[in-house]
Amino acid sequence: MGQLQQNGYQITADAQEADTVVVNTCGFIDSAKQESIEAILEAARLKTDGKATRLIVAGCLVERYRDELKAEMPEVDAFIGTSQISDILSVCDPKTNTRSLPIIPLGNQSATYLYDESTPRVLATPSHYAFIKIAEGCDRPCAFCFIPQMRGHFRSRRFGSIVAEAHQLAEEGVKELILVAQDSSRYGEDLGKPDALAHLLRELSHTDGIEWVRVMYTYPTHISDGFLDVLAEEPKAVKYLDMPLQHASQNVLRLMKRGGNRASLERLIERVRRRVPGIAVRTTFITGFPGETDEDFTELLAFVRNIEFDRVGVFTYSDEEGTAAFELTNKVDPKIARRRRDRLMKEQSKISRRRNQARVGETVRVLFEGESSESELLWQGRMETQAPDIDGCVLINDAPEGLIPQPGEFVKVLIEAAHEYDLVGRMVW
Repeated sequence: MGQLQQNGYQITADAQEADTVVVNTCGFIDSAKQESIEAILEAARLKTDGKATRLIVAGCLVERYRDELKAEMPEVDAFIGTSQISDILSVCDPKTNTRSLPIIPLGNQSATYLYDESTPRVLATPSHYAFIKIAEGCDRPCAFCFIPQMRGHFRSRRFGSIVAEAHQLAEEGVKELILVAQDSSRYGEDLGKPDALAHLLRELSHTDGIEWVRVMYTYPTHISDGFLDVLAEEPKAVKYLDMPLQHASQNVLRLMKRGGNRASLERLIERVRRRVPGIAVRTTFITGFPGETDEDFTELLAFVRNIEFDRVGVFTYSDEEGTAAFELTNKVDPKIARRRRDRLMKEQSKISRRRNQARVGETVRVLFEGESSESELLWQGRMETQAPDIDGCVLINDAPEGLIPQPGEFVKVLIEAAHEYDLVGRMVW
């Protein structure tokens, strides 16, 4: 979007108004692939029923199924993969014969694309928060995951490039930086920089204008004491750990090629909470992985009850061709996988409600975000322990007269009620 805008294109959020429609796709799991296909077909209808004259499909689905998409979707004018970002100008140029463009071969491990601070960008988020990608690619062998084939080897951005981008975003009014990668906790390893994530987080926490710095997608074997110390010591480094664990049974973790067991994970969480008092821990799990038994699931359920995570997401296993798990036997019936997911989420909802109710009566600092998505009669915001889109929020039902803040401002909210995932309160400013 940044490159297009810089070169004179006008960006619109309404696809019906666009002459050229770009669909950026995901190819990770079956539900995401299906959503991507539906978005492409919807965009294709705009070429026949609307004003669109050109349709571009980009992203991971292209990297994974480029030949099939090209053969089955003649209505698409161009396909560009995840390392062809600079080709967006070419494929959007009406003079380009787009269907002859090359596409990086599937499984190309020499992918080297990394954007830097000089790359133009347009924020697709609200203006008060922004994502910064600190690394690209992944070298983990997780049996269920196709990302390494789509994204290439792990490669970190330069420290100075990330810091420079953070300063640019701060000057634009961004208050919260969210650091993302396929494997954030390994940031800097390939550059020969030990504990680089801790150093980066500390540096970004000193950026004028930035109030919160959040890290997403850390890996359990790479949670260093140095990183935890920054979370504990730096006021702007939010006390929030996003660490997908995927399971707790040693049997399933071994089949997933992740290692560890319930006891080692419990020790890890205990260390995290001891070093960073008040931290919110978020994780995700997979139910129905090939070979998961009733005993394995019971152990996972007991683990979740014992740990009492602040936030949990649960996915059913998606059988992805080209992954190691695709070749495994002892596949679990999808109905059983869904039942296990529902049971785990039901257990977590009780934990979440109980932990939320313990906050009633507290006055908390909240990033105000404007009108609630649930009702125009409410406003909403987030505490530092709530990441946008994936966690709950703070619903605000009252404010001192004449003191309605702007999105991106920080306010004090007295918590008066608690639901399973959201808190409710009134602004006391």
